Amino acid sequence: MKPKALLLGRIDHATEAWQALSEFADLIITKAASRTELLAECHSGALDGVVAIFDRAPHSTSTTGKFDEELIDALPASVRFLAHNGAGYDNIDVAACTCRNIRVSNCPRVVDEATADTAVFLILAALREFNNGIMAIRNGTWTGLLPPEPLGHDPKGKVLGILGLGGIGRCLQRKMAVFGMTKVLYHNRTKLSEEEATGAEYVSFDELLARSDVLSLNLPLNAGTRNIISTAAFNKMKRGIVIVNTARGGVLDEAALVDALEKGIVSSVGLDVYQSEPNIHPALVANPRVCLLPHMGTSTVETKTQMEELAISNVRAALTSGNLVTIVPEQKNLD
Repeated sequence: MKPKALLLGRIDHATEAWQALSEFADLIITKAASRTELLAECHSGALDGVVAIFDRAPHSTSTTGKFDEELIDALPASVRFLAHNGAGYDNIDVAACTCRNIRVSNCPRVVDEATADTAVFLILAALREFNNGIMAIRNGTWTGLLPPEPLGHDPKGKVLGILGLGGIGRCLQRKMAVFGMTKVLYHNRTKLSEEEATGAEYVSFDELLARSDVLSLNLPLNAGTRNIISTAAFNKMKRGIVIVNTARGGVLDEAALVDALEKGIVSSVGLDVYQSEPNIHPALVANPRVCLLPHMGTSTVETKTQMEELAISNVRAALTSGNLVTIVPEQKNLD
């Protein structure tokens, strides 16, 4: 008998790649429409024999909720692989998966260009106060004589600070150089080699906050980074700093950001992610100096296709070789 591969959510672009896996496995789809129904399905034995799961987030999230210890423990004993369709995987309790001998993969690198493009847009919008102008037009307050105050700033010559100089951060560094932002500072847990840093200067976290004109958040969300940008961090920043977040909403304390905007510590903001999506702090929504996007950093046909294809290639590798192509860093050293 063939092993089973379970699809959670729907596939939008790489349907042929998924169907091609039928050579190696019986492809099944959950009938559950909620987390409660999914747990019941697991306990009923209907999913027994499933070896690999394709978690097509975010389509699957309404059914799975968080991949926490409760859900992971309920999965059939046969499950050995979880292929997540996203670069960030803070929704998955990797430690609980490891205890269950379940290997987890994500989709790094293929999201780098699209996410960096989104950060470029938000940096330009925040620096130039474009959102303030857009809102003036939509609200009918633009007189047609002059653009609404305040005046924005040119990107050229500004110091770009990157918190988390990984693939997305390096893409952003390269793209913003075109706009004259050639001085780049970064902070990671570990200093990169000169080749990896591609000219960016490594500084401490506090120095990054103190020297950056624009601070881009490009770090993963975990226990160590949750609310890393909060009141204490804002108090160390250069006055008039611009903040952009295309990482995860949980790395930035929204209430502290509202306070920093009111005090003038932060001049303008560009956000694509939020602490409690889809809910956003109302003071951020009301502020014309805050440019907001609805978590669309990877929302291009090309990137979504590549993400699905990479996740499916992880399922294929799991079924054919017992390995994953892009296993998450926490499990890199597992046998």
